[in-house]
Amino acid sequence: MEHGRQVDLLNCADEPIHIPGSIQSHGALLFFSADGALAGWSANAPALLGIELALGSPYSALALPVAALELMVDYIDPEDGETTPTMVPVSVQGAEFDCIVHAGCGRVIVEFERREAPADEVTLFAVKAHGSIERLRRQKSIEGLLASAVDQIREFTGFDRVMAYRFRPDDSGDVVAESRRDDIVPYLGQRYPASDIPTQARRLYVLNTLRSIVDIGDTVVPLLGAPDAAPLDMSYAVLRSVSPVHIEYLKNMGVGASMSVSIVINGRLWGLIACHHMAPKLVPYSIRMAADVLAQVMASTIHSLESRSEAQVIERSASTRTKLIEDLLIEDDPLETFERFADAMVEVTDAQAQVTSYYGKLRVHGDLPRELAEAIVATLPESGHDLLVREQRADWPEAIRERLGKWVGMLALPFDPASGGWNIVLRVEQIEQVAWGGRPEKIVAMGPLGERLTPRGSFDAWFETVRGHAHPWEPTIVANARLTLAELVRVMASRRAQTEATRAQLLAMLGHDLRDPLHSINMAGMVIEKGNSQPTIGRRIQSSTSRMQRMISQVLDMSRIDGGLGLGVTLEPTDLRALVEDLIDEARLAYPAIPFQLVCDERAMVNADGGRLGQVLSNLLSNARHHGEPGKPVRVCVTTRGREAVIDVSNAGAEIPPDVAATLFNPFKRASLNNPRNRTGMGLGLYIAQQIVREHHGEITYRHDDGEVIFSVRLPLL
Repeated sequence: MEHGRQVDLLNCADEPIHIPGSIQSHGALLFFSADGALAGWSANAPALLGIELALGSPYSALALPVAALELMVDYIDPEDGETTPTMVPVSVQGAEFDCIVHAGCGRVIVEFERREAPADEVTLFAVKAHGSIERLRRQKSIEGLLASAVDQIREFTGFDRVMAYRFRPDDSGDVVAESRRDDIVPYLGQRYPASDIPTQARRLYVLNTLRSIVDIGDTVVPLLGAPDAAPLDMSYAVLRSVSPVHIEYLKNMGVGASMSVSIVINGRLWGLIACHHMAPKLVPYSIRMAADVLAQVMASTIHSLESRSEAQVIERSASTRTKLIEDLLIEDDPLETFERFADAMVEVTDAQAQVTSYYGKLRVHGDLPRELAEAIVATLPESGHDLLVREQRADWPEAIRERLGKWVGMLALPFDPASGGWNIVLRVEQIEQVAWGGRPEKIVAMGPLGERLTPRGSFDAWFETVRGHAHPWEPTIVANARLTLAELVRVMASRRAQTEATRAQLLAMLGHDLRDPLHSINMAGMVIEKGNSQPTIGRRIQSSTSRMQRMISQVLDMSRIDGGLGLGVTLEPTDLRALVEDLIDEARLAYPAIPFQLVCDERAMVNADGGRLGQVLSNLLSNARHHGEPGKPVRVCVTTRGREAVIDVSNAGAEIPPDVAATLFNPFKRASLNNPRNRTGMGLGLYIAQQIVREHHGEITYRHDDGEVIFSVRLPLL
């Protein structure tokens, strides 16, 4: 029968540690074919068990303890072919053993592990171990759970040192809790590289969650069997011998015996309880199983705590995502919407800054320099459609790495590739002082098997400063970002379809609304051609051309807004009171029948584009004139409130219905308002007015108060 092969660190990653072909010497092992015929045994089995063995003998013919034979009955020809271990205590030749039986890979394995502690003492310790379960369940944090666990496991197993490892995404592990003898060196806070646990060892830690090494100086016992037989898979065997590389590793740590208990969550090795003793130590199987049960309780509790934390993250993310999408469907400018949600987006992603790019414009939230934000956006693919994740400086294009400073972590969502629309959240560099458990590099040294790569000989803390890495993006945050991206793409596609429909509607309306003034001009031309010199002809031509000019100007403004170009305001110090007085004087001259009243006129200096701001106020005065009750005044008030200048334009009128009020600042509202006194409007006025006010860093709002419709414009004071 083939045995395991000699290994060192050059090939330990490929070492077949599940088929070593030998066992530890503190017990004996027999293995049978699925039908119960003896297929092999450990070399010490005949002497230790006091029986004669021959290949092919039926299990029932062997002079084994009755309890062991009765236990084996359940494992011969099992229906599923895979059966978990079961233990029964037995006596053989005056010595006490724990008989463990399990099956797998077409073999039935019977192990006899020597037990030095009397049965009543084992029972007492096992009861004490099970009493620890409730104490663990009551822990409210993972840190508290692990700290409590190492204390309790050390108490009922008697090991000199018990440590809790927590593995990172790169499979390196940190000692996050420790209980130890006062006279031994602490390992708490140290990190161990992923290479300390090769891949195949990590696999066994998941398959078989408990591993016991009784004596590091032990001499292994070979397995005997038919020369042409397949090697025995000992993945679940408690007596499986130990890799020579691991033995050397433990010797370098000064350890005489060890036990490990895996913490497995969703099939992944989350952590490990590692127990060390400075001398050989055999912990009875029942007590080890109690520790294993404790680890399962820990895994369940940790999973519950992590799930609760993830659920809170998911809930906050879903709430933010829903509100963001709702506002994007209503608001005209995505940049404004993302800026308004910047705090929430940064919080749910545990980031420190946000950058939004749209049609070449940028909005930056956080202490990120604008020049760097522009450079970061320039590194993004032009046609990117998928989430882009960067976690360290090395993930970035080489040309920008030196400019990044502390901003090395990035999660970028291409919400509208056609317009260069990206929403980016950034994390800062986490400068970390890592205390490695000895230098993690492999070194060439003279080992027991000659000159070769050998496990490190020193486990004194070796400190390294790690730079250029941000905290890795958590799977939950990345998953939520993908959901957000899918929703953003959907809503932006909807907006694009709506824009196309709006453009078609605009062309149709423009063609219809230009027909009347063109017809008036045509008729006036015919009258002039016939020599009629009525004085009203000139006014009609002037009025018609003014209407056409206004409509064309609005269409051009809307085109600039939809194209992301903005309206191109030029801000300069402006006396708001003087601007309002001039506009009211013009309105009184043009419409002498309408009472325009300036009811308050505080002096207010603002940064403004006088022409564009006049366009806003003219639109509000026109709306008040068209929609106000006939004969009632249009009131204007200029005041200052805190650091803002406020212009209120009001007219007597009924409250606008809520469903109409919700769309007041959307284009094409003529059908919604349906006022016969505004037949020539295209519903673009308030839409354009809102964009102008936003480019002044202000706000325009509607309210109804005491029988009056009031539109307010707020602008920051100088």
